[in-house]
Amino acid sequence: MLKFSDRVLSMEESATLAMSRKSRELKSQGLDIISLSLGEPDFHTPDFIKEAAVEAMEQNFTTYTPVPGYDDLRQAIVDKFKRDNGLDYEKDQIVVSTGAKQSIANLMMSLVNPGDEVLIPAPYWVSYIEIVKVAGGIPVIIESSIDTDFKVNGAAIKAKITDKTKAIIFSSPCNPTGSVYSEEELKDIAKAFADRKNIVIISDEIYEHINFVGGHTSIGTIKEVYDQTVTINGLSKAWAMTGWRIGYIGAPKAIAAACNKVQGQFTSGANSIAQRASIAALKKDPSYLSEMLGAFKNRRTLVLNALRGMEGVEVNEPEGAFYFFPDVSSFFGKSHDGKVIKDANDLSLYLLEEALVAVVTGDAFGDPNCIRISYATDEATLTKAMNRIETALQKLK
Repeated sequence: MLKFSDRVLSMEESATLAMSRKSRELKSQGLDIISLSLGEPDFHTPDFIKEAAVEAMEQNFTTYTPVPGYDDLRQAIVDKFKRDNGLDYEKDQIVVSTGAKQSIANLMMSLVNPGDEVLIPAPYWVSYIEIVKVAGGIPVIIESSIDTDFKVNGAAIKAKITDKTKAIIFSSPCNPTGSVYSEEELKDIAKAFADRKNIVIISDEIYEHINFVGGHTSIGTIKEVYDQTVTINGLSKAWAMTGWRIGYIGAPKAIAAACNKVQGQFTSGANSIAQRASIAALKKDPSYLSEMLGAFKNRRTLVLNALRGMEGVEVNEPEGAFYFFPDVSSFFGKSHDGKVIKDANDLSLYLLEEALVAVVTGDAFGDPNCIRISYATDEATLTKAMNRIETALQKLK
């Protein structure tokens, strides 16, 4: 009998992908499912990016690519980091990967030995935990709550640091909460590592341009921690390029070299055509994104007002990304038609079956009292979904 590795047996399926799969299955049965489970913009990739891809094909960019990315793409990333983030990198500090998820995997495989600890503020993106575990590391969770806008401070981080701590990873703007760390809050976090230069700070900034507070701050701009910070970004969210699968890091040279080495044995260089298209996106002034940002801001207002009008739902106002992470624990213990809601898992399934709306349980993101709702779809669909959710919740007694 085939026996799978302990590694894969201990790995959880991505909750977001699992809910997306279940939604597709129900849709195929003819049910009118509204999916608010995936973090995927409903915008199309801009034409100028697609045109760059066509030009790349016509110019025969169809062969193997350098492992860390085309030289001119890495230069475009260097320029982008300087322009948008105030971060100074050189090309040999940049590694381009098949999505930001691979960038994270490269980092964990490069940095973490079995038994090493990686600090992860909760709520967190679902894959952080599993990638750390695959690398043999031990995830150490730093709790937060809706009362603190789902943010942690330097004192909470410092309390979790041990001699085994190898890294910390967090996102701002945050998936799943939409929370955005201010410059002052990041300075406070940086202080926790002032005397621990051996700890790597991994900052996931994939949502930087979907930000409603007027500016994004990269923790790497704080000079005291620049030399121990890795900045992760990509093209998927802001430029609606989810299927193109391009992510990248800016890192200390030794870490970039290690990631290059790991990637060279797993996937080698990222897709050639996607890389050429990414150059066009990175060179574009981010002001081009203002229309998309305005649409997301309007959707946020729509969903926020709807959730605040639902009795029993506690919600904060997210400052970035395109998610809400409401606390729904007031419904635990209630039931409808014999279905008892014990936790957020049950409530997510209940909303799928009763309201035909797919959301994701907060348990997968490190907070079992919440659910994640993506508002990366049009306002008419969001209005219909909010009405369905409210009606379903009102049935729980």
